[in-house]
Amino acid sequence: MATNLCRILPACSRAALNGRIRMSLSATSCFHSKMIIRMNHHEVPVPPGETRTESDTFGPIKVSTSAYYGAQTARSMYHFNIGIPTDRMPLPLIEAFGLLKKACATVNKQFGLDKKVSDAIAQACDEVIAGKLNDHFPLSVWQTGSGTQSNMNVNEVVSNRAIQMLGGTMGSKKPVHPNDHVNKSQSSNDTFPTAMHVAAALELNRRLHPALKHLHAALNKKSKDFASTYKIGRTHLQDAVPMTLGQEFSGYTHQVAMSIERLKTCEPRLYELAIGGTAVGTGINTPKGFGKFVAAELKELTKLPFVDAPNKFEALATHDTMVELSGSLNTLAVSLMKIANDIRLLGSGPRCGIGELVLPENEPGSSIMPGKVNPTQCEAMTMVAAQVIGNHVAVTVGGSMGHFELNVFKPLIIKNVLHSIRILSDVCHSFTDHCVVGIEPNTAVLDRYMRESLMLVTALNPHIGYDKAAQIAKKAHKEGTNLREAALALGHLTAEQFDKYVNPKDMV
Repeated sequence: MATNLCRILPACSRAALNGRIRMSLSATSCFHSKMIIRMNHHEVPVPPGETRTESDTFGPIKVSTSAYYGAQTARSMYHFNIGIPTDRMPLPLIEAFGLLKKACATVNKQFGLDKKVSDAIAQACDEVIAGKLNDHFPLSVWQTGSGTQSNMNVNEVVSNRAIQMLGGTMGSKKPVHPNDHVNKSQSSNDTFPTAMHVAAALELNRRLHPALKHLHAALNKKSKDFASTYKIGRTHLQDAVPMTLGQEFSGYTHQVAMSIERLKTCEPRLYELAIGGTAVGTGINTPKGFGKFVAAELKELTKLPFVDAPNKFEALATHDTMVELSGSLNTLAVSLMKIANDIRLLGSGPRCGIGELVLPENEPGSSIMPGKVNPTQCEAMTMVAAQVIGNHVAVTVGGSMGHFELNVFKPLIIKNVLHSIRILSDVCHSFTDHCVVGIEPNTAVLDRYMRESLMLVTALNPHIGYDKAAQIAKKAHKEGTNLREAALALGHLTAEQFDKYVNPKDMV
């Protein structure tokens, strides 16, 4: 036995073998001469400072006395120390969990949960919702794909805070138990997807929709302000026929309007909640109507139209709604990329670019070139758009990982969806306030381009035909003259006819 052990683990000392590694060498634990080696996963480092003892089904564990979380959270911190602190579970999700646990406690009271316990849970949840306990939710997104550790993190924090409010001893699980009371009639498999929907819906309504309305209003104002500002349009990056700057901005305005509509179109499915499905969607260990009552309570708490999901099996096993939402965010990002790129290209210069727009000058643009100013708001928006497009790829992959009765990419999905909503909201406000509202037309450049454009010749097609009009354009381009001079030289039109037919204002 010792010889075989040394062959497998030559670097291990006898003390390590006796202390940290547990080995089974019986016939039942060996298969084709392969040994099963199991680490002692119960052992978690003791935190510095004063501690208290918490326990779970794996046994006792030391937790800092200042922490409201318990044993399962402490184990998760140790086993999933990935990307901390930058990749902690998003705070909007924690807030959503607070709302959900409060709603569940209220409904459970109707089904027999002790009023004192229920009210204490609700009071502790209010502190979670208000963000007063944010420091007690330290877990990484990169954990179990069902979000079980984070669900238990919330259960433990709410339990211990409620115990404290009732004058009990934290860690005792009395009189408020994290599983039996805070998590009563629930499973991580239905609470986490419910919190995902609640968090996304809240962030959409209080962040992204106001930001998009703000951007839409500013672009719409510019489209009206520029209604009489004429310019040359461009297709294939080449000169095209005339239009107004207002018409160009009206296109941007409608892009934003359509993105708002797309988001609203998918919201009804976002309001459908998985709660009540528990482990696999059957609703085991829940009283009849639990999900419907919790959805109604959440509707009252948030003033959003949450409802009971019509099919719990779909609600647990898939996240098609989150993929749909992310797809709408992705489309918005594509629109914003186009808008920001157009505006920065139209504002390029100031001497050697297109120069049709004058953009606000917000800060110095170069550490080496004095006086240089850059289209920084446009650049920020295009970077955000690129990030959102990347986030959608991750959400798409995560959404495809619904195996049998449970999707186990839930934390990844909600992390990226909430990130997209947040940065899109922030950049829309920034781009509106520091760029769009200050945009002005460079009328001197616009007028010069209008006079010099060869594509005004398009107006002659109905009068002299395509071929003769093309001859005029080619002659003017080759000889560096204007269209009028070329038309008269070719004899296709009189001066009076040209002036009558070629009027940019009649071409828009």
